[in-house]
Amino acid sequence: MPDYAEIIYEVDGPVATITLNRPDTLNALTDLTQAEVRHALESSERNGEVIGTVITGAGRGFCSGVDMNALGAMSEAGKRLGNAHDELAADPGNPDDDPNYKSSPTYFLGLRKPLIAAINGACAGLGFSWATFCDLRFVDRSAKFVTSFSPRGLIAEHGTSWMLPRLIGPSNALDLFWSSRKFDGEEAFRLGYANRLCEDGECVADAQNYLREIAGTGAPNSIMMMKRQVYKHLNRELGPAMAESTVWMDESLARDDFKEGVASFVERRPPKFAPIDLD
Repeated sequence: MPDYAEIIYEVDGPVATITLNRPDTLNALTDLTQAEVRHALESSERNGEVIGTVITGAGRGFCSGVDMNALGAMSEAGKRLGNAHDELAADPGNPDDDPNYKSSPTYFLGLRKPLIAAINGACAGLGFSWATFCDLRFVDRSAKFVTSFSPRGLIAEHGTSWMLPRLIGPSNALDLFWSSRKFDGEEAFRLGYANRLCEDGECVADAQNYLREIAGTGAPNSIMMMKRQVYKHLNRELGPAMAESTVWMDESLARDDFKEGVASFVERRPPKFAPIDLD
């Protein structure tokens, strides 16, 4: 495990936590930050003890977007700039080698394990996009959100035009994109963007506890397959989605996880499921 410069990566039992650690910039993203996060997510994926990962920010913010120095360089060049941190090259997930999951932050959807955004403060721009592509969002009441694309002369970037309407509906998504108005954690919860509304300062612990709870009750392979089903079937018609789910259901009935799930229920004890096999 490398010594990360711009994030903190910690594992506590079944829960990994990634903390964006540039608090003086409200955790604005540099190329290095993004490379370190991708590398840490690969570590979570390959750790058989980890059920899922929480991503949050140090200090007063979750993530304020792309570092303004990087934005200035892109503005001067008139294009996106590449990532030079080859030493942190990582392949976090994507079991189907799906081309839809190869960009950032869409690769979050290809991770086998849950990824929860614990949004403790400012969440803007690319930071908003990152939160949007996490599987769940646990949000402090006083957290502040803004898309911030239109005031910069940009479009709805980083896949948010695809994902956000699926979370909160087209009209609400257009409102947030067009107006670039700020909204807080309570409105995020009302809109359906936040899955949990947390008391200030509690979102990280709440997200970690959620992962610990499902680690104690759910089969890791079942959790992985349900994530795979949901994202893979979002744009499929019902018939093909049902057909694929039937095949996967038959496979699950033959696994030891099913036998253990039934046995633990009959014997009234906690289940002892095997970790995800990544080979």
